[in-house]
Amino acid sequence: MPFPVTTQGSQQTQPPQKHYGITSPISLAAPKETDCLLTQKLIETLKPFGVFEEEEELQRRILILGKLNNLVKEWIREISESKNLPQSVIENVGGKIFTFGSYRLGVHTKGADIDALCVAPRHVDRSDFFTSFYDKLKLQEEVKDLRAVEEAFVPVIKLCFDGIEIDILFARLALQTIPEDLDLRDDSLLKNLDIRCIRSLNGMSKPTSFCIIAVFVNYKVVFNSSIIMNLFIAILFIHSQIKCALLNI
Repeated sequence: MPFPVTTQGSQQTQPPQKHYGITSPISLAAPKETDCLLTQKLIETLKPFGVFEEEEELQRRILILGKLNNLVKEWIREISESKNLPQSVIENVGGKIFTFGSYRLGVHTKGADIDALCVAPRHVDRSDFFTSFYDKLKLQEEVKDLRAVEEAFVPVIKLCFDGIEIDILFARLALQTIPEDLDLRDDSLLKNLDIRCIRSLNGMSKPTSFCIIAVFVNYKVVFNSSIIMNLFIAILFIHSQIKCALLNI
């Protein structure tokens, strides 16, 4: 039963549904069968335009991000050793690549780039990112079109990794190590950071969390995978239309 109700024989009323954000959800009702059919028709309409990636391409992206993540961990260990950190710290220093934007939301189109964020501990400087990490990327056979845009509003390293374009931002956190289960939605991580790191983290934490939390939390009582599917297909459709409009300008 999707909504709390009071039967005629009971005087107890369940507490109101908690909601997040400024306003409550317009509706908690699950999609109707006709809604799901319309979503499927929209999917079929989008297919001829090459919007969706094949499973092989999706797996290739995951493999590339895994390689990039390993490079980050290896690089941070090397930096830690060069700065004479204790071996106990070096062994657990971590470092991680996070994704955000359309790829993170699962609404990227075929051939789209990946927005990524390199998160490092406090002893790794931004200058390290644009020198030693840049040089490490340069040595990788799969990396092409490597360029650093250090003076940008949000500094970035751009590259093509095995045919996939990737933009990598950098953020140094005030932590000695970067754990695998780090949650970047924790606002306390923003304390004592420089403005460029805050801008980089903002791209990761805000749009993604707002979209996912709003969907999963506000619909948790009547959760249905079709709700998520309908929303994401709609976002994908809008994204593809904007892309087409920009190409035609």
